[in-house]
Amino acid sequence: MSLQTKEMLEKLRLIQPLIGNTPVIKLAVPQVNADIFAKLEYVNFAGSIKSRPAFNILYKAIGDGQIDENSIVVESSSGNFAIALAMLCKLIGIRFIPVIDPNINPGYEKLLRYLCAEVIKVTEIDETGGYLLTRLARVSEIRQSNEHTFWPNQYGNPVNAETYYHYMAKEIADSFVKLDYVFIGVSSCGTIAGLSKKLKIEFPDIKIIAIDVEGSVIFSHPPQKRFISGIGSSIVPPLINEAVIDEIIHISQVDIIEGCHNLVDQHMLFCGASSGASYSCIKRYFQNHPAFDTKPQVLFICPDSGDAYLDTIYDQQWGAKVAAAQYLDFTINN
Repeated sequence: MSLQTKEMLEKLRLIQPLIGNTPVIKLAVPQVNADIFAKLEYVNFAGSIKSRPAFNILYKAIGDGQIDENSIVVESSSGNFAIALAMLCKLIGIRFIPVIDPNINPGYEKLLRYLCAEVIKVTEIDETGGYLLTRLARVSEIRQSNEHTFWPNQYGNPVNAETYYHYMAKEIADSFVKLDYVFIGVSSCGTIAGLSKKLKIEFPDIKIIAIDVEGSVIFSHPPQKRFISGIGSSIVPPLINEAVIDEIIHISQVDIIEGCHNLVDQHMLFCGASSGASYSCIKRYFQNHPAFDTKPQVLFICPDSGDAYLDTIYDQQWGAKVAAAQYLDFTINN
């Protein structure tokens, strides 16, 4: 291992204390017969849950000799994973090329262009009506034309799921004597793959509830136009095959927006799309569920803050357009 590589690892180790050990708070939800808890992942370094796998994937790749001071890291990302990689790569002094699309939050794009010497923005819509397949194809082209590239591959890299299995699941287990339900939004599926397997060991009776957005193909639903980033996918991520799931709930984009607004209005939690999706599903799930002898302990994950969604989810005019588009799609298909 070269001196430069050792220095890269040492710089990453200095950041490590800023990742993980995020707070769990109890929410007062009087209309629900359950004790509801939220794990606030947006207090991580770089502002999201994605700092966990970004850190571990880079650290392992450097240690294994897949990355050195001459490497180029290239990844397709809708936002949080790219931001985490960009900050970590800039810290250790290696080049990172994010491949983004027009759906990215404008603030995230500005930050990426500040952090990275090169940002590639694809504009061609793929066969699913989104951009993910186009982004992945561009990543493949870059890798073929550059000898020293490393692709973190958040959708298929086992280190992604292992990060949640070994670290975040332990934090959750240490926070509860009993845990009955966990609601997890899905996208690259590393979170649900790692957490579900480990939490099933720690709490054998726990129910893992996967939350996906309508129009996502993760669970073999037909693709539809999606306007909200941070939840859902245009491909079936390989990591979903590692997850142990009890129930799957598909939620509309309008209900995601409502859930985000409710978190702010009712709990002063300014969160992103996946958080709002989980909260909305929890309220409906337990309002419609038969009464329990004892209140179940319920956890959901808040992967990021609402900062990246100010121009979308938290913009009333944008929300109205999404509602109109969803209604039009419903009338066309019914």
